[in-house]
Amino acid sequence: MTRLTALLFTVALLLTGCGSSGEEDGPQRRRGGSDNSTPSVEAVQARDGTLPLEERMSGTVRARNQVAIYPELSEPVVAVEAQTGDYVEAGDALVRLRRETHEQQVRQAKASVRTAKAEANGAKARLRELEAQLKRTERLAEQDFESEQQLESLRAQVEQAKASYEQAQAQVEQAEATLEERETALQQTVVRAPISGYVGQRNVEVGQRVDPSTRLYVMGDLDAVKVRVEVTDRMFGRIQPGQTARIHVPQKDTVLTASVTRMSPFLSDESYSAEAEIEVPNEDRILNPGMFVEVDVAYGESQRATIVPLSALYEDPATDTRGVFVAPTLGTEIPVDVPDSFDEDDPPPLTPPTPTTFREVEILAEGRQTAGVRGIEPGDWVVTVGQNLLANDTGERVDARVRPLPWSRLLSLQRLQDTDLLNRVLERQQRLAKQRFGDDSAPDDTSQSSTTQEETSPDSTAPSTAVNQRP
Repeated sequence: MTRLTALLFTVALLLTGCGSSGEEDGPQRRRGGSDNSTPSVEAVQARDGTLPLEERMSGTVRARNQVAIYPELSEPVVAVEAQTGDYVEAGDALVRLRRETHEQQVRQAKASVRTAKAEANGAKARLRELEAQLKRTERLAEQDFESEQQLESLRAQVEQAKASYEQAQAQVEQAEATLEERETALQQTVVRAPISGYVGQRNVEVGQRVDPSTRLYVMGDLDAVKVRVEVTDRMFGRIQPGQTARIHVPQKDTVLTASVTRMSPFLSDESYSAEAEIEVPNEDRILNPGMFVEVDVAYGESQRATIVPLSALYEDPATDTRGVFVAPTLGTEIPVDVPDSFDEDDPPPLTPPTPTTFREVEILAEGRQTAGVRGIEPGDWVVTVGQNLLANDTGERVDARVRPLPWSRLLSLQRLQDTDLLNRVLERQQRLAKQRFGDDSAPDDTSQSSTTQEETSPDSTAPSTAVNQRP
């Protein structure tokens, strides 16, 4: 049994007043003798149904569109426009770099463009002049006023002029490309937000020289986050998009429900796991990027079986046999009235002494709070607290007084954390102390002892050893 489960049921005993009513632990008590030696236990009624199958995995929270911001240039910083925690719109300035050198390069590039265009215009004019001269010469040659040699010479000059003009046009394009590149570099002296969102992890100061490897910020949209979980090769193929995921956020003491959004079809060569992604609305800022959370993914249901709480399972330390203790007369010979809700100050009464027997069960499926078993029937009353008080080496039945409880009570206890349980015990002790000594008197060590003794009276005894012994 885990430390949390042991603590859970020890505190459950304190809260509901279940346990042995006597100090002795002799044979008469084991056989269910007088009321003073009859053990007290808790029980719930087994159900028929299917057991949700789920897997718990670790996840890491990332903001939607989470990106790291890097500069494109190597320049000193002249201004920092955004601070950690600021919300910025896409295109807003985050950091300004020194720009004088880039402004000068832009001016030089513009001058080169003008020069190249002028040379191209001159080459174009020369080409047109030669083409006109060639046309006149061709007409004269047709009338035998110009020689064929002169005609061929003009044709060669025209071709050369065309080449010069094309070369001048290429120089213009090159100069314009250089200008565009330098204008882009000038624009990059202002580092702008690529998306709308919050900035954080600022790593830049005025006067600092940065380069393309310097991370300036991390930013993202916090209105929605992504939880990335590593799916082991054992679960690979069982986890699919659309399945329900419950995200436990211990820092906020809450559980969020979402669906698996994406599932990678590839296993990592290093970790032999695949990555699943869960998108979660986050308007209330419950999840923060960088958080580690636990995620339960429901991937199916078991076959129909008898459903019992995990706390009902008991493993015999002598034979390693797993089973449950049942009270067969409850609901038949002994009427049972289970309330819909549970009141800690007024729990259901204990029944008269009734037989309990141990039955071996086959565990068909096991969830986080319940198990599906074969070997008992739905409707049987199974003991959930105090099984070790019923176990004996002879296999004889043990009579016990049973406190029947609703499922809601047991499951709520199983969901509580250690601190929640202890706080509830302390709160109840304080209430009992006020009832006994008055509101104005603070209980000292003696009163605490009296309170404990009052809680372990014959109808509500809580031995510290009354804990399920299942590992």
